[in-house]
Amino acid sequence: MKKILVSLLVLSLWPSLGFDFKAQVLFNGSFPTRERSTAAQDEQLFRQALTAYHYFYPTVSMEAVMSGARALGAVDNESIFVLSGSPRQVAFTANSDTPYSTSVVNFATVNEPLVIELPPGQLIGLVNDHNQGWIADMGLPGPDKGQGGKHLILPPGYSGAIPNGYYVSRATTNKILWVLRSMPEKGDVSGAIQALLTVKAHFLSTPDRLFNFIDGTQRDLDASALRWEDNLQFWEILHKIINDEPILEEQKVMFGFLQALGIEKGQLFTPDDRSKDMLTKAARTARDEMLVAAYSSTRPDRLAWGERRWEWVSLTPDSPFFDTQSGIDLEARDRWFIQAILTSPAMFRRTPGTGSLYWLGVRDADGEFLDGGKAYKLNIPMPVPAGLFWSVTVYDSHTRSQVQTDQNKAALSSHLQELKPNADGSLTLYFGPEAPKENQGQWIKTNPGKPWFAYFRIYGPQAKAFNSEWKPGDFELAQ
Repeated sequence: MKKILVSLLVLSLWPSLGFDFKAQVLFNGSFPTRERSTAAQDEQLFRQALTAYHYFYPTVSMEAVMSGARALGAVDNESIFVLSGSPRQVAFTANSDTPYSTSVVNFATVNEPLVIELPPGQLIGLVNDHNQGWIADMGLPGPDKGQGGKHLILPPGYSGAIPNGYYVSRATTNKILWVLRSMPEKGDVSGAIQALLTVKAHFLSTPDRLFNFIDGTQRDLDASALRWEDNLQFWEILHKIINDEPILEEQKVMFGFLQALGIEKGQLFTPDDRSKDMLTKAARTARDEMLVAAYSSTRPDRLAWGERRWEWVSLTPDSPFFDTQSGIDLEARDRWFIQAILTSPAMFRRTPGTGSLYWLGVRDADGEFLDGGKAYKLNIPMPVPAGLFWSVTVYDSHTRSQVQTDQNKAALSSHLQELKPNADGSLTLYFGPEAPKENQGQWIKTNPGKPWFAYFRIYGPQAKAFNSEWKPGDFELAQ
């Protein structure tokens, strides 16, 4: 966390948008002129707003995830929200590969440890704080390794007795989110949902008061920050979060930035019209900067294979905190949080095992962005080196969520569809506004006028996924 603060502080001192700060400050004798002083102060405040936006984007995005569940009736400290996903649920790069369950906990109102009891089975889970900081893994990637067990999440500053027999983790924020995914064995989605319904959650002193389940499968959901991210609401939501959460020592520099912007814990946020305009411009500008990191990075290490267009979604292997040997990779952090939610070492791992791999496809074989009005094909050598299963999911580039069409499908998955191989044993998938003449079951419909990107996911990746013995083709224009 401290590395992030230092890196962002340095970033904040850079001239933004090509503005040559030193050349613009004119002095009258030994003092700056009033006109140039005002311009310099405005520029500095704008740069501070940009830096604060980048830093707190995952915090505001996490609030959107929590708010989405609440909007459908989930109650903090009481409910577990369960759904088998589809394009009708808007959430950054969520998918339909597996059913999910999620729950919001607020330790500010119940200051005692949370117990999450997992049965043995194909469950993958994590716990994140309000800043999308990783707290714990559960299930297959966790210390229980899928054998079942009791996880104990301690509130911030908790000093009470800790009983034996638990996998113990500690939260640093009052509000946390825990999520579980259930792997459908042999495509049995119903069985996977039933496995989620056997999970128990309760507070330590009330083992008989279990969280209740809410089914959101057939309901529309917006768990994204889209409605806030490019306007004044971003700062209003952030102000509310600041008032609800403790001030962490390592965040004090960034809280100084917020104070300069009129956002301070325990104080009203009442920007004047001029400040509102500046903060709105900063939100739009910083959001666009983060989208450039996601879609238009030029870093060589983003490429999964030098001769392919596929990119790593995560640029910091094994580190959910975006650590490198020399600091925090700010572009990697921006890239992840503007198009994805939640963090865990298992989501960033690049070693064979029970984790997962994520590759981003945003350009075709000729280097052009993928266009919803054009037809593409994707050739995949078989077998895919997946210990569990693999999938390709199509996302709208604006919503960063599954494409919404009258087909009501955005993913092709090895465990949910029966995919027909070619004569040479490879597999071809199709994408575009019109169905292909053949293999329509291997086609995802896209929207003309709406660019899109894809994630190629492998669950339980095997060695060939890492050593270049296997690699998918690029998206190619098709007739």
